[in-house]
Amino acid sequence: MTLNKELQTLKEYHSGERGVLSVYLNTNPADPDQLNGAWEIHLKNGLKDLDKYLTDSKNENELKLFKEIKKKVLKEIDDNKDDLRKGVVIFASENPELWSVHYVQVPVKSSFHWEDHPVLEQLEYMHKAYPEAGIILPSFGEVRILDTVMGLVKEDFSYSFDPNLEEWGKKKDMDPGGRHVIGSSKVDFLESRLKENLQRFFKSMGTNVERLKKERGWVEIHVAGETELAIAFAETLREKPASCIYKNLNNSKPSEVINQVLEK
Repeated sequence: MTLNKELQTLKEYHSGERGVLSVYLNTNPADPDQLNGAWEIHLKNGLKDLDKYLTDSKNENELKLFKEIKKKVLKEIDDNKDDLRKGVVIFASENPELWSVHYVQVPVKSSFHWEDHPVLEQLEYMHKAYPEAGIILPSFGEVRILDTVMGLVKEDFSYSFDPNLEEWGKKKDMDPGGRHVIGSSKVDFLESRLKENLQRFFKSMGTNVERLKKERGWVEIHVAGETELAIAFAETLREKPASCIYKNLNNSKPSEVINQVLEK
């Protein structure tokens, strides 16, 4: 399910009474406010404030429900504390059951909510700023594609091309270290026939990218590559890409590509 569809499902969710915990937690290790694991203190204090509020309200059933959900949320974050990125977003409820967890690579402002529905405003803003997007990295002999949403790479794959056989096919990435390695991307001295084959490859891949955009729900397409290659590929697309960066990132780790292409 795309995040866009999940957001729609979350918008339609209502428990009928207060029983939905919404957690936004800033875990960005590069944030000066998060030094020495400060996010753990923010998490503890945020949930403690809700606990106190519910205790003061003297609604025993609601307090019991909150404590059960809080325990589940704390376990989720603790189990993944060594793999946290910039932020965590969780929506949880017991009746009807709701469990929606997002580890994101975009800025998050810590906040905690106990309502009868998921509090979605911040997630919607994040999704609007970093929607589903395809990053296309054309090179001679290959087109690498990153399927992304909110700064995270869902899939990294490529289509390779043999200019002599005039054939291409999909292959999965990555090596264990996350670095992508290809052959030379220089086209300055290619024979005219090879250039023509490359142009046909790009044209065919442009059609394939348009199909992927529809299938994967991409809101944006970004192209990055050496100037001649990036321009040539961008021209095969029916719609102008959201950005076209003239920089060879084909051998870069996914996180490095994200930083270069999507950081706003």
